[in-house]
Amino acid sequence: MSKPDQDPKDWHPQTRLVRGGTRRSEFRETSEAIFMTSGYHYESAGQAESSFKNEIPGFVYSRFANPTVRMFEERLALVEGAEDCRATASGMAAVFAALASQVKAGDRVVAARALFGSCQFILAEILPRWGIETVFVDGSDLDQWRAALDRPTAAVFLETPANPTLEIIDLPAVADLAHAQGARLVVDNVFASPVLQKPLALGADIVVYSATKHIDGQGRCLGGAVLGSAEFVDDTLTPFLRHTGPALSPFNAWVLLKGLETLDLRMRRHCGNAAKVARFLDGRTELARLIYPGLASHPQHDLAKAQMADFGNIVTFEIAGGKAAAFAFLDRLRLVDISNNLGDSKSLITHPATTTHQRLSEDARAAMGIGDGMVRLSVGLEDADDLIDDLAQALAG
Repeated sequence: MSKPDQDPKDWHPQTRLVRGGTRRSEFRETSEAIFMTSGYHYESAGQAESSFKNEIPGFVYSRFANPTVRMFEERLALVEGAEDCRATASGMAAVFAALASQVKAGDRVVAARALFGSCQFILAEILPRWGIETVFVDGSDLDQWRAALDRPTAAVFLETPANPTLEIIDLPAVADLAHAQGARLVVDNVFASPVLQKPLALGADIVVYSATKHIDGQGRCLGGAVLGSAEFVDDTLTPFLRHTGPALSPFNAWVLLKGLETLDLRMRRHCGNAAKVARFLDGRTELARLIYPGLASHPQHDLAKAQMADFGNIVTFEIAGGKAAAFAFLDRLRLVDISNNLGDSKSLITHPATTTHQRLSEDARAAMGIGDGMVRLSVGLEDADDLIDDLAQALAG
């Protein structure tokens, strides 16, 4: 992976993003190889037996592990500062595995209320079917966390910044409360990316990603990742993944490796563009509300400054006039694409109440702060002035 006198842990973050986890074959390739294979052969029956007993290193089946996928896992672990990582076929597979691998009937889970729709479905509907209690709290209210974490709990789950309301949660404080009750804190860090926020350094036990978003960054493929201690990954997560099979494709792993190489550069541009867009939108009379952690008007602005290296590329705002006005605004956009994805090099916008959170009742959406006029803008890598011109004409219309 590296020269004998080099320890990748001594590298700066940008170097880790480019070179971490690299495994070169006998052909000495400079770009990582794609090992598109489902299985591996053995020199003898005894070698096969020893491989399956984990007595010798090596790969036995790509549902378990694959050289290209392992490169992605090792590189992301270096960037995150985690002891280990396991990749999955999608971000939701990562969220589900991180939770389902560690809970059982009779356990208790506490979660922030503001969540991506599919995450909310896992916690509110799937886990309770298995006899697991889920308690939801207002993530920004530490008193609610204290009240909910008043008894033994298996896991705590949250997003910060949250999707789509950009709620910021005090990670060290929640981590302390979770650990006092024996719970592991699982943080979905997808909006911040490993470049802008390090949940493990702030007290979290497990970090999950939809690598489909900023890590790929160009809307090409699906992928996910779960990161944490070697003990959790080896003893709890890996057996669950091996036997349930949400394996990441080697080709997708290669794409995500290439995405990591430019992640730091892209996030800097994303954040700069988003800040310019947010400043343009601030004070517009067409908006009933504007949410961006980088603005002093954000209720957790100071907390965001303390936890994040920058404020991300998501800008959420509510169009005055509700759903009809929001749809009219979206339909007038000419440069920004309507899409429910985010973290792309192209700017994308969606209407959460009718897309990512449409399954929830109106009351549930209201409790999360999602109104009928709300739109979520993922600011891309275009020239910020072109984005502002497009937003201006759509609002003026």
